[in-house]
Amino acid sequence: MTLKEFSRKLLAPWFWGNLVAMALVVSLITLGLWQGIAWYTHHGEEIEIPDIRNMSVDDASFALRHKGLVPVVADSGYNRKMRTGVILFQQPRPGMVVKTGREIYLTVNSTYSPTLTLPDIADNCDAREAEVKLVSMGFRLGPTEYVPGEKDWVLKVKCRGRVVYKGDKIPVEAPLILVVGNTDPEEDDIADDSAADAQHLDMIDTEDWEW
Repeated sequence: MTLKEFSRKLLAPWFWGNLVAMALVVSLITLGLWQGIAWYTHHGEEIEIPDIRNMSVDDASFALRHKGLVPVVADSGYNRKMRTGVILFQQPRPGMVVKTGREIYLTVNSTYSPTLTLPDIADNCDAREAEVKLVSMGFRLGPTEYVPGEKDWVLKVKCRGRVVYKGDKIPVEAPLILVVGNTDPEEDDIADDSAADAQHLDMIDTEDWEW
């Protein structure tokens, strides 16, 4: 191809028409992609999350959907001071700004109180160790009950007036009562010796009487 022929083709109207058409197509595709991404990501939208705590699930769901948000019941908890079925927590928190379609995770107040499994406490540890272990697990403790027995040793565990044992399910709001011994070993020895002496004297008196 000669230079003259190349110049003639380069200056031909159909060549520039194709270039303009290609540029127009590329521009339209770019604009379409940009608009599509903006629509998909809700660019520029700002929705403030309402405070739906203490509301029922139905009312909370309505309030969220009205703003274009998606309610999701994700967990349950228990608060005996609040009505059952109301929202305890929400995530993200109230007042945050999000976009349309954002999921809002809800924690609902349960009808039943959760329970904890009682560990091996009775006749297995002293009072201090038992208190630390139970409190760390989430149990509530009531006043300690003292009875004759090895000092500071947990003899029994009570809940709501009855003895409970390892593996029992205890409601989290029910306090546990530790039944702890309050007798020193020396006092036990003295009491045993006194009883033995009394028994020995009784035997002597009986033998003298029979003699």
